[in-house]
Amino acid sequence: MAETITHNKGQQWILSFPAVALFLGLLVVPLALTAILSFNVFDAMSGVKAEYTLANYIEILSDSYYYDLFIRTGLMSLAVTLICVLVGVPETIILSRMRPVWQGAFFVIILGPLLISVVVRTLGWSILLGREGFVNNALLIVGLVDRPVQLMFSLTGVIIVLTHVMLPFMVIAVWSTLQKLDTQVAHAARSLGAGPFTTFRRIILPQLMPGILSGAIIVFTLSASAFATPALIGGRRVKVVTTAIYDEFLSSLNWPLGAAVAVLLLLGIVLVVIGSNRFIEHKFKQVFA
Repeated sequence: MAETITHNKGQQWILSFPAVALFLGLLVVPLALTAILSFNVFDAMSGVKAEYTLANYIEILSDSYYYDLFIRTGLMSLAVTLICVLVGVPETIILSRMRPVWQGAFFVIILGPLLISVVVRTLGWSILLGREGFVNNALLIVGLVDRPVQLMFSLTGVIIVLTHVMLPFMVIAVWSTLQKLDTQVAHAARSLGAGPFTTFRRIILPQLMPGILSGAIIVFTLSASAFATPALIGGRRVKVVTTAIYDEFLSSLNWPLGAAVAVLLLLGIVLVVIGSNRFIEHKFKQVFA
């Protein structure tokens, strides 16, 4: 029996080796090399040197410019996440109550952005958000504004476009959880006198929380690490961490400093995701206990 278990474990390791090798080669190794690069010494004349120092991290942690970058990136990602939750959850619930024919049509509309290149999507939005674009023309016609609003090269424009890009991920996450929802429990609550709001808060929402949390984590991490949308919509006026990394690598050619910023961005995302996940789970356990 023991020999059989050992043999099965050996087969499992052999069968999983290609996936493990792919994971190590495409994720772990590049991240490790980036982390090592962040400690290298950089000289403007000779480039990256085979010497190691903490100067790159000290420069980042002692410069308010980088603090502003990280705060702006965090606020932008948080705003996109909150909007996706507020829009995506009701949208998914409404979608689940549609007829199958309409569900398919609206699924194509909602998931359509995922089928188009992010660069093409962003360039399309740059036309819509321009001073002579559709959005400003519509606002002027309706009378909500008396002159074109600055949406291009602004943080507001970046948040709008990122929300459009990230909303399908929230819908997919909530939809997968919604399919496991036991509707009989909600009907039982209504039959016992609970109102629609109480039923949603006490019965439906707790069951949807795993999907909402997973969708929020996906949206936040993708928003914080997005590059094409902030670069094309925000331009040089709205700098975030990813565009700063791009500038360090390709403009200043200071690869160690850019690698250090990238490492800190990764650590920040991991800490925020783990901390928020534990905090929210703890709070909801108290509320719905």
